[in-house]
Amino acid sequence: MPPLLSVEEAQARILERAQLLLVETVAIEDAAGRVLREPARSTVDLPPFPSSAMDGFAVRAAETPGELPVAFRVPAGTPAPGPLPPGTAAAISTGGVVPEGADAVVPVERTRDLGARVALEERAEVGQHVRPRGGDVREDDVVVEAGVRLGPAHVGALAAVGVAQVRCSARPHVAVLATGSELRPAGERLAPGQIYESNRPMVAAALASGGADVELLPVVEDTEEAHREALERGLEADVLVTTGGVSMGRHDLVRAIESELGVEEVLWGVAVKPGKPLSFGVRGATLVFGLPGNPVSSLVGALVFVRPALLARQGATEPGPELETGIAGTALRRNTQRDEFLRARRVAARDGVVLEPVSGQESHMIVRAASADALVHVPRGDGEIPAGATVRYLKLG
Repeated sequence: MPPLLSVEEAQARILERAQLLLVETVAIEDAAGRVLREPARSTVDLPPFPSSAMDGFAVRAAETPGELPVAFRVPAGTPAPGPLPPGTAAAISTGGVVPEGADAVVPVERTRDLGARVALEERAEVGQHVRPRGGDVREDDVVVEAGVRLGPAHVGALAAVGVAQVRCSARPHVAVLATGSELRPAGERLAPGQIYESNRPMVAAALASGGADVELLPVVEDTEEAHREALERGLEADVLVTTGGVSMGRHDLVRAIESELGVEEVLWGVAVKPGKPLSFGVRGATLVFGLPGNPVSSLVGALVFVRPALLARQGATEPGPELETGIAGTALRRNTQRDEFLRARRVAARDGVVLEPVSGQESHMIVRAASADALVHVPRGDGEIPAGATVRYLKLG
């Protein structure tokens, strides 16, 4: 095996090969999770008219406090019937158009209803409870920049300013296959020497959260013919992810057959635990990832290396991985040769999120990983990170 690359070097080599996908027009109601490729601009001033922030009475602030006749009412969704006559008030609903001449709204709870008149108990300030036209955004202002992955708040903001469609990257088509004659699908009876296959659905879940359309290819038996047929099919996707078969055993056929099929290997081996024998290559615009067969190694590889590449192909400004800051709940011994990602549970505390490593950190222990909701990054080096120190972690789920 060649010298191991650092995590950062491997990520850089992968991202520099991540070519942008095509752009397509997407209806705003279908845009959540998509990455914008063009800035999205407001079609209107928002609010498009001076509007009331409260149920109450629109007035001239200089004419308060006191009693005023009610000139008219302004429900939400209808224009004011005209300017507000001097010496009068207008009953108004939240979101109603503040009539010309009014410069404040007195909340209904600060008034007394006298029938055709209203008693205003406090002096109003100019601008009080009035949302000015364009106070949120002006027409043609950029609401969301290109490179942002749209979340619920983005979608709501764009709908509020009249954006019906946005220009986004196409979703990457990802093919995921697992290799190993011993693997069987859940639900089947296991024969001696067989185990249930878990990597494909796990990796698919991790990558779907990165905006991918994932295709699960059938499990591949440990023969050259089966590998060649499956890999040829998988290489038709934007991204091919294999699990297993990338180490140095006699049945580890993936890399050799990929080379025969024209895949240029960019890297093999990363200084990370779990997941050291990760491979990455390209054929044309197709990115090709080989993840180790041990389930937790595959999970780490999918989240730390593959998912950021998917987001980069979609044009995300910050493809990740999105590491957050927390507090080590116990002392963490450092590995002199490799960065480690430890499975841990997050515990809310007064000073922040405390991360408690779970028992059983071996790379095959995927069931133990189910009790974890974070991967704590422990950079390689000497000694240990003391309990209470600041650490970075990646959320699971």
